[in-house]
Amino acid sequence: MSRLRGPGRRPWWRRAIATTGLLALASSALVGVGFAPAGAASWAPKPAPMTTPWTNQVPVDKPLPEYPRPQLTRPDWANLNGLWDFAVTGRDAGQPASFPDQIRVPFVAESALSGIQRKITENDKLWYKRTFTVPAGWSGRRVELNFGASDWQTTVWVNGAQVGAHKGGFDSFAYDITPQLNGGTNTVVVSVYDPTQTGGQAVGKQRINDVQPHSGGGIFYTAASGIWQTVWLEPVATAHITRLDMTPNLGDSTLRVKVQGASATGRSARVTVSSGGTVVGTATGTVGSEISVPVPNAHLWTPEDPFLYDVKAELLDGSAVTDSAGSYAGMRSIAVAKADGVLRPVLNGKFVFQTGTLDQGYWPDGIYTAPTDAALKSDLQAHKDLGFNMVRKHIKVEPQRWFYWADKLGLLVWQDMPAMDTGKTPAAGSRTQWEAEFHAIIDQHRSSPSLVMWVDQNEGWGQYDQARIANEVKAYDPSRLVDNMSGVNCCGSVDGGNGDVVDNHVYVGPGNTAPTATRAAVLGEFGGLGYKVPGHEWFPGGGFSYEDQASLSALNNRFVGLLDAIRVGQLPAGLSASVYTEITDVENEANGLLTYDRQVVKVDTARVRAANQALINASRNPAPPVTLPTGQYKSLRVTTPGYTNKYLRHQDALAFTAVVDGASGALLKNDATWKIVTGLANSNCYSLESRNYPGEYLRHRDFRVRRDANDGSALFRADATWCAVAGAGGVRLSSANLPGSYMRHIDSEVWLATPGGTHAWDNPATFTEDTTWAVEAPWAP
Repeated sequence: MSRLRGPGRRPWWRRAIATTGLLALASSALVGVGFAPAGAASWAPKPAPMTTPWTNQVPVDKPLPEYPRPQLTRPDWANLNGLWDFAVTGRDAGQPASFPDQIRVPFVAESALSGIQRKITENDKLWYKRTFTVPAGWSGRRVELNFGASDWQTTVWVNGAQVGAHKGGFDSFAYDITPQLNGGTNTVVVSVYDPTQTGGQAVGKQRINDVQPHSGGGIFYTAASGIWQTVWLEPVATAHITRLDMTPNLGDSTLRVKVQGASATGRSARVTVSSGGTVVGTATGTVGSEISVPVPNAHLWTPEDPFLYDVKAELLDGSAVTDSAGSYAGMRSIAVAKADGVLRPVLNGKFVFQTGTLDQGYWPDGIYTAPTDAALKSDLQAHKDLGFNMVRKHIKVEPQRWFYWADKLGLLVWQDMPAMDTGKTPAAGSRTQWEAEFHAIIDQHRSSPSLVMWVDQNEGWGQYDQARIANEVKAYDPSRLVDNMSGVNCCGSVDGGNGDVVDNHVYVGPGNTAPTATRAAVLGEFGGLGYKVPGHEWFPGGGFSYEDQASLSALNNRFVGLLDAIRVGQLPAGLSASVYTEITDVENEANGLLTYDRQVVKVDTARVRAANQALINASRNPAPPVTLPTGQYKSLRVTTPGYTNKYLRHQDALAFTAVVDGASGALLKNDATWKIVTGLANSNCYSLESRNYPGEYLRHRDFRVRRDANDGSALFRADATWCAVAGAGGVRLSSANLPGSYMRHIDSEVWLATPGGTHAWDNPATFTEDTTWAVEAPWAP
């Protein structure tokens, strides 16, 4: 366990990194334009249940001042984050006569950082109000009011006139408010209704619970109601760019760009790609059509080298530029293809194992909203520090700045579509809304190079039309992979049978996920190893995990053992990616690699990074498969120094090791001889049949390895199947139904042992040597 603050070194969340010019735009913004609400001087946040390193760095009236949309930037904008007047009414009430409270936008009403910190139910409606003035320099341009995200049904008025209404908790939206502006002080009022899991919409892991720490909750967490991403004003030309859809094409070294626009039908657009101020390609085409910009000798984007090009798009009226927007792009491809005879995801045409974690994006102080931009970046930086090259953003969609940091730092992103409530069949209206929101999310993030796969549904939550949805998502964004269902083996989920991957969840795992003729194999969730750090628990004593660890040493050994098991066992068997649960604790879930407050890293960073790097390297330079001679009798010799004259034998139906030599009796030699046959449960693995008890096999039962007669059951066949993996000077035999656990001798007895396990036979001393066997000529041919 390591505290993040180290003597003589700045905390890792404050280390400087290089930034592109687009981030500097934040300094030119008119932050907190207009007037603060009455009573602002007396406002204060509520005490957070846990404080992160950034809790006390949030300005009272200027939170999250950074430009919120890095893939479509303009120099003029005004940030409306800060203190707004606030009220809560009944769900059917109209605008209240008074707004008695102040809320710090964009933190949700349930959070401490909002200053409200109260439970919001399906019977409540939230009301926000503030004033603003439009800078004089914007005269002659349209003014748009932008919302990064607001959960869930949002209605907006400016100077008493309704300017729009939006449904959706995870997509951005904007309104042209020019007709409502009065030339002086303007008033904006926003209402938000959020029924959370009672309403049928996409909610992810949100549930209506007490906002103070409490027992229970399981894998679901505090709701996040209302505005939760940046609100800002921006001046635009009447005809202006609204979005850049960018798709790299490595086949012809071009960046394909569709410049989307408003009031720009028939207009031309010019797109310029540059690097370090030097133009590498430019092209002109019609707004809404595909423009191919040459990018010769493209510098490819990878997790190890996340190179980004600068992009500028200009809207033209003849030769005159009427609108201009900045952006960035990464040149990379993602597909599924055969690699060494196995279907795998390939990045830039090459297979690299994707090792990542489940990232839920919750904060004890801001709930859905990270307290600062540095905090937003920090979880991604933690992935990099730990050697991961991928992150699965689970059941939530983050602000565009999160995707920018993933693009900039170099992490492959699997993006979940937030699920509807579990255990319910969604109504027709809910389905229509959910799919519309999914399409909007795809549009808003389709140009991020880090994003390589859309995960449509999870473990059957709110499931319907899995195959149709997967096909539609693939057609809507053919440049990325699609996972029709993460956890097809879990919880009553129904596999649509299509998409690019077959995705299992196995706790603790890693289990066996096999590729098919049409889909690569991925492990969408595994792990869940828990350790509760005193002083860093959301509800002390209330934490849970999938497998509690007795100590930090045990946690490290067990976790690294899982990564090693994937490398030596599942990777050669066809697994192409794995997602560990999870990067941080979340409320009462205590299975994070970091604590929920991000104050403590529980695992040995260097050791985990080395294990991840070994896994990635093994995928790039695969070792030849380990094969054993089926149909032949062999003897298995111990390789542990000092015991190399001992062999695997059975005695009274139990497995032992014993010294065997030429002078040994015939019974001992027979007991130490095994026929290697094709695995009873897996044809890629092996079973060991007794020489002198034909039809009886070496199997594990209650961790003890023994010789038993085949009773024909599926359990027996699995227990008696062993998968061969490479070992120094021999072969290691991993259990087919408990992958990552190995046949091991210890004190002359033979057990099924697990790296980092808690039993006496899991002792880490000489673990690798004790689980490595030399395949020798049989003592009894």
